[in-house]
Amino acid sequence: MSKLSIIILTYNSNKFIKPCLDSVFSQNCQDFEVIVVDNGSRDGTAESVSNDYPQVILIKNKVNLGACKARNQGISISKGEWIITMDCDIILHKDFLISTSNLIKNLPPKIGIIQPKVLKENNKIIFSTGIHLSFLKRFYDIGKGRLAKGKFNKSRYIFGACSAAAFYKRDLLDELHEGTGYFDERFFFLVEDVDLSWRAKQRGWKAVYYPEAVCSHVGNSSRTDSALRRYFCFRNRYLMINKNETAIGRVRIYSCSFPYEISRFLYLVFTNKYFWKSSQLNWH
Repeated sequence: MSKLSIIILTYNSNKFIKPCLDSVFSQNCQDFEVIVVDNGSRDGTAESVSNDYPQVILIKNKVNLGACKARNQGISISKGEWIITMDCDIILHKDFLISTSNLIKNLPPKIGIIQPKVLKENNKIIFSTGIHLSFLKRFYDIGKGRLAKGKFNKSRYIFGACSAAAFYKRDLLDELHEGTGYFDERFFFLVEDVDLSWRAKQRGWKAVYYPEAVCSHVGNSSRTDSALRRYFCFRNRYLMINKNETAIGRVRIYSCSFPYEISRFLYLVFTNKYFWKSSQLNWH
């Protein structure tokens, strides 16, 4: 079985990190390493990890460098043939690692992304079974808010994975690495997983949804301002399109969706406090 590297991001996450790590270390698969990257927590998160989980490799950033930079830090020192990205409020269900490890043994070589079944905290409702990217390059989590049954119990090919809990093959990450990292650090956080999935697809890699691996997710454990999240979703979508789409494709997208694009732009101009302050924002 190939060794796995689990990379968990924390930011003021003391409430969540113990249940998360306990769910990892209670798995009946032990061929993995765990790397926690703490983004300048001020609530004792890093100290809790250091004191209670000495087997964890801990990276302590002095300030919040963003999800993209933090994940890249973990990937750069990891040793596994597959990388698992996890948010700190993910709880792995029984056999999560062993079932996926068995799957990996028999995967075609060009499958480089695996999406587990990510449930909401109540374990009844879907949080994500993968990412869908539409013709107009709008994206959403497949099945979000739906009951976790029926078609969500069947494996299938998907566009990409939600990085809150996802498996990435090291060969894929090495091939996609660019000047801005594995995950594009210009995004800071949000949409970076869609961007990486798009780049992977352009290189001929495939992503698959695997429902036998199940975990639960609280969501927004960092309590990020909803206005800031909306701003990043808006900004990062255009960054993703402009870097991955052809000139003709961009003209097609923006002309076909002009009413949506202009209405969203105007809405943010007049309602979002981050829109005009983006260049002066102190993410730390």
